[in-house]
Amino acid sequence: MTNVLGEKIRKLRKEKGLTLDKLAELTESSKSYIWELENKNPPRPSAEKLSKIAEKLGTTMDYLLDEGEAVTVEDAADAQFYRQYKKMNATTKAKIRQMVDLWGEDE
Repeated sequence: MTNVLGEKIRKLRKEKGLTLDKLAELTESSKSYIWELENKNPPRPSAEKLSKIAEKLGTTMDYLLDEGEAVTVEDAADAQFYRQYKKMNATTKAKIRQMVDLWGEDE
C-alpha cells in the first residue's frame, strides 16, 4: 500500500521549492512531523495541521486525502483560489472580475 498523501505533499512541496524545514515553519509543524507524513505508512495527520499544509501548498485537504484521484491538482488549485477570493474586499474582487472580462475578449 502506498502513501498517496505523503507522495502528494512531497511532490507539491518540491514543486514550490520548499524544504521540509520551510514547510514545517510555514505550517507551525516540526520537520519530523512533515517527514513522517511524507514517509510513514499509514500517515496520521491532524486535520488542523493538514489544513495548514494544504493552504501553504496551494491546494485543498480534499486533494491531499483523495486516493482515487477524483480531485485533480487543477480543481484543488481553483478551490484554493476561490477560498482566497472570498476573503478579499469588494474593490479587489471587482478588479479581478475586470481582468477576467478583459481576458475573455481575446476569444
